[in-house]
Amino acid sequence: MSGILAGKRILVTGVLTESSIAFHAARLAQEEGAEVVLTGFGRLSLVERIARRLPKPVPVIELDVQNQEQLDGLAAAVSGHLGEGVGLDGVVHSIGFAPQDALGGNFLHTGWDSVATAVQVSAYSLKSLTMAVHPLLRQRGGSVVGLDFDAQLAWPKYDWMGVAKAALEATSRYLARDLGPENIRVNLVSAGPIKSMAAKSIPGFEELAGVWDTRAAMGWDTADPEPAARGVVALLSDWFPKTTGEIVHVDGGVHMMGA
Repeated sequence: MSGILAGKRILVTGVLTESSIAFHAARLAQEEGAEVVLTGFGRLSLVERIARRLPKPVPVIELDVQNQEQLDGLAAAVSGHLGEGVGLDGVVHSIGFAPQDALGGNFLHTGWDSVATAVQVSAYSLKSLTMAVHPLLRQRGGSVVGLDFDAQLAWPKYDWMGVAKAALEATSRYLARDLGPENIRVNLVSAGPIKSMAAKSIPGFEELAGVWDTRAAMGWDTADPEPAARGVVALLSDWFPKTTGEIVHVDGGVHMMGA
């Protein structure tokens, strides 16, 4: 099959609904020739049901990034589906969570336990996921792509998730530094707001998303995850062979607009 990901094997995390960027990244990766494996957390039956809407059947592996036992077994589980000695060419990190008291305008009163959860799940997991599959990536290099939300600014209601995204951005740079000698690239796609399952958990999401109504130079559709998914697939491909530690904005231009 032809396509910019022809012959590649990609692990995609974070597919929960058909409206997610991760789902469309998995779909486009398949359409571009990749063999895809998914991970799911919690409602695995839901992930499996959504996965059946992809162009081709895919295996789904259970993964809680706070569960070290599952992380330790991830490479073997992936190999069980792809075959021993095959390796991975790419990983999509689409994992983020913050407890409700860490969002919605409660920044000054959020306790450490909730902050620690937000940072571990949303930022540290980029490192833990990458290292869990590192034995498969180092066989021939590859591309790790994470999904980001611009952490340069303090967004309405985003609070400690914004701090976690800043940590994600720093984590990606340090991973890019340390894995570069192994020909492993690490980049982020900073997407505009999408009306996904994750968005529904953010109190005041409409207020945050409303910024895009007036500041997106190219316009922005919160119901269309495909532009961001295309950015992910492009970074997974060989068309960016020496790009690492980068944040590619797919947000209609909001990140560069002045007041």
